[in-house]
Amino acid sequence: MRKFGTKLTSLGIALGLGFAVAPVDSAEAWEPKKPVEFVVMAGKGGGADKAVRFIQNIIVKNKLASKPFTPVNKPGGSGAEALVHVKNASDPDHTLMFTLNSFYTTPLLQPGLGIDIKTFTPVGRMAEDTFLLWVSKKSGIKTVDQFVKAAKAAGNKWIMAGTGKNSEDNILTDFLNKAYGLNMKYVPYKGGGRVAKELAGENANSTVNNPSEQLGFYQAGKTVALGAFTHERLPLFKEAPTFKELGKDFTYYMQRTVVGAPGMSEGAAAYYQGLFTKVFNSKEWQDYMKKKSLQGKFLTGKPLMSYWIEQKAIQKGILQKMGVIK
Repeated sequence: MRKFGTKLTSLGIALGLGFAVAPVDSAEAWEPKKPVEFVVMAGKGGGADKAVRFIQNIIVKNKLASKPFTPVNKPGGSGAEALVHVKNASDPDHTLMFTLNSFYTTPLLQPGLGIDIKTFTPVGRMAEDTFLLWVSKKSGIKTVDQFVKAAKAAGNKWIMAGTGKNSEDNILTDFLNKAYGLNMKYVPYKGGGRVAKELAGENANSTVNNPSEQLGFYQAGKTVALGAFTHERLPLFKEAPTFKELGKDFTYYMQRTVVGAPGMSEGAAAYYQGLFTKVFNSKEWQDYMKKKSLQGKFLTGKPLMSYWIEQKAIQKGILQKMGVIK
């Protein structure tokens, strides 16, 4: 299998040991004049939604902004609704978006949207989220080998719940089907929170949820983590080997990035870049990253744009391999 890792190895920037350096404020720095719309290109209860609402609390708690940041969920069309809304924002200086990898894949899958990610404003990559393969505790499955045996026997009656068609979850399901000769049926739902509930309620046989989405059910003893799509085992799930350990050289991460609307002024961009640098460096966010198994350093400006371009190429290759685009 081709390796689809999404870690940057060299961007030509020094950000220290996981911490970013905030830009210097000017004497007449721009500030929001009204509440800031913080669009989430996913449904409520998922990893992106939880991160945005946690960030909102950090901003309020530490009095980092004079105006509120208002989360608005727009999950339609695997994020197409959010992308079009932010692209056409009537007030770019007061419009932000929190993105997943659908920031790349949805424009590739739906070229008619007319979305060019290079026109958006790079504010800050807050983290890269991780994925694990999950099953219900009641299934009795404890290893990937047992999972493969059960899924192979069930054929297309084995339900893999995920978020959106041709989304990150769909990509990982496609990998598992091809890597292990399975024929699982992928069933999309709106939001990772709903997906986690479907597994815990035994309405699905497996999921590839992010840790933040499945953590509560895992801690309650309702679900089991079988394998991690990461380079190394995750500290919170040490019992779950990486797929690389299991002989499948495949890794996959999802960006958690704050994006500004196209046409945002330089002053507004500098303000948000500085603000989210402070959020990233806060003890609250650093603790949140550890608790939710989030990884990665802060990226902003040109390095973040370079990251977008690189990731779009990686995602395009994956979608071509799946046969959903040429």
